[in-house]
Amino acid sequence: MAIPLSALPKINASLNTACAGLLVLGLYFIKSGKVALHRLCMVSAFLCSSVFLGFYLFFHFHAGIIRFGGTGWIRPMYFTLLTTHTILAVVSLPLVIITLGYALSERFSSHRKIAHWTYPIWMYVSVTGVIVYYLLYVAYKPIGAPWLVH
Repeated sequence: MAIPLSALPKINASLNTACAGLLVLGLYFIKSGKVALHRLCMVSAFLCSSVFLGFYLFFHFHAGIIRFGGTGWIRPMYFTLLTTHTILAVVSLPLVIITLGYALSERFSSHRKIAHWTYPIWMYVSVTGVIVYYLLYVAYKPIGAPWLVH
């Protein structure tokens, strides 16, 4: 059974939520010395982000442009959030891959150094992804998406 195109934004928000939760747990586990659980959480977060990226690209390739329907003060706030989210999402992709690569190749000193930067950026992207979804699809009706069930 195929996933309807209109379901992908909610699925993507769920994947971002799961990723953020896994990132929090992963940090907790490494600070608690539970390396195996940390590894499980971080690899799972990477998988959530990877599936998200695939669905995101598929959605936007097929759905076209979705315009934000909010007006007034929320509009510049939304676009500021969206801009920082988008820029940091692009930045986070190579950072996450490099950080994971260091861990998988057991170069833990390098892993820790880059994870110091990767973690907060990845967390920001995951959390703001959920906020962007909420503002675009739930709080304000999107423009240019008559096929989207709202």
